[in-house]
Amino acid sequence: MSDGPAEPSTVPPTGPTPPGPVLPAGPPATGAPFAGVAPPGSVPPGAPAPWPASPVGGDGEPRQRLHPLSPVLHGAKSLVVVIAGLSWSTLSRVGFGWFAAMVAVLALGATVLSVISWYNTGYHVVGRELRVYEGLLWRRTRAIPLERLQAVEVVRPLLAQLTGLAELRLEVVGGGKTEAPLAYLGVADAAVLRERLLALAGRVAQLPAPGDAAAPVAPGATTPQAAAPGRPLHAVRNQNLLVSQLLTPQAFLLPFGVAFVVVQFLTAGSWSFVAVASTLTAMAGVLLQPIRRVLDDWNFRLARDGGTLRVHNGLLETRAQTVPLERVQTVRATWPLLWRMKGWLRLRLEVAGYSVAEADDRNRPDRLLPVGDLPTATMIVAEVLPGVRLDALPLSPPPRRTRWLHPLGRAAFGAGLFDRVFATRSGRLTRQLVIVPYARIQSVRVVQGPIQRRLGLATVHADTAGGSGATAQDRDLAEAWALAADLTTRAHHSRTQP
Repeated sequence: MSDGPAEPSTVPPTGPTPPGPVLPAGPPATGAPFAGVAPPGSVPPGAPAPWPASPVGGDGEPRQRLHPLSPVLHGAKSLVVVIAGLSWSTLSRVGFGWFAAMVAVLALGATVLSVISWYNTGYHVVGRELRVYEGLLWRRTRAIPLERLQAVEVVRPLLAQLTGLAELRLEVVGGGKTEAPLAYLGVADAAVLRERLLALAGRVAQLPAPGDAAAPVAPGATTPQAAAPGRPLHAVRNQNLLVSQLLTPQAFLLPFGVAFVVVQFLTAGSWSFVAVASTLTAMAGVLLQPIRRVLDDWNFRLARDGGTLRVHNGLLETRAQTVPLERVQTVRATWPLLWRMKGWLRLRLEVAGYSVAEADDRNRPDRLLPVGDLPTATMIVAEVLPGVRLDALPLSPPPRRTRWLHPLGRAAFGAGLFDRVFATRSGRLTRQLVIVPYARIQSVRVVQGPIQRRLGLATVHADTAGGSGATAQDRDLAEAWALAADLTTRAHHSRTQP
């Protein structure tokens, strides 16, 4: 496997900055190289049983199978897909008896295929690689280099919670999406393997090698690191989470939508099935996002464990995520309009090396605080960015002539340079504050639109490796070039200083 894209060149010395399209600021700091660790030993007594008479790795560790109940869970997923695919029209044509027989045959076939897949799937650790073997007719071996491993998440969907299982999802630098190659393992086995992989990747303190006589692992037990998630920082009250989602445009406008539907139904006399189904589907779509946020952020807990943040959340699907602080690129604070009456905000992260193109945003480790007040957010930001106070970031507004662009909200925009970070503010109805450490700035851009050129304004973009970065909108042209030059100098100095 490749070692990922090459890093861009560093920032050249800056002097007087003439106008130009881009001012490069070099790559973001990504931390020191990983320290080497000793190869693992034998299999822990609490791990799944190894394959009998199966090949072993170069270090003598036999391949392991997934949990024996894994085919049942995969078969249950396939059953739901099969029933949805057959649809009600098939039921009306063939009758309930034939419909049930078709479902049973297809479900049995899916279960048999799941059992065959489970029988031919295995994994083991060889040196500093996790190797996953799968396939019957077409064998495939995936080697995941642990030095490129960013995080290992323990995820428990609803069926996995009911059966006492969990899956491991791996986040690798340069990966197209979050992978879940190990679904499913026992909860204790998943926790032990997770800590072991992170230790081999250099993300946490090295664990004793499996089978080490000086530090045996009892069957079903977890390691001290797995049992102690770190120093607790904050736990979000579920009541606040529910209220916060009621204070959203979707929930706020829902009673008006229901009233409109009732009035239309009473005045029309009767509705067709298609009209009723379409209306209910539209209402369900409006409520889907708030309900999903409540389910995803239920029992949200944040802890600090050395140089990482540990996030636990979820109701129907529980997640245990690890966010390395050295990969944090930006911190984003958002004040929704209806939340301001209670003084609430939310915090999000941008993390380098994660799959920003992931279709399911629940896989992204960007949650820092789903809902909370300003003192709580200030405390959490100080943990992520030492020396930065969220409640003490005075920002300068754009020049007065920007009132032609923002007649009602000029004061909502601002920017400021501080000792360690660059901060910008934007948004009229939903206010947003973005904080970027200088060491994470990858490039600086000065952009002018046609109206900005007539007003002598420009927008300064501080780009990061994790995503959008920060944007200082509609600054005076001379100020914009001076700001860009200052950002370039500070970014270079932050990466080169010891």
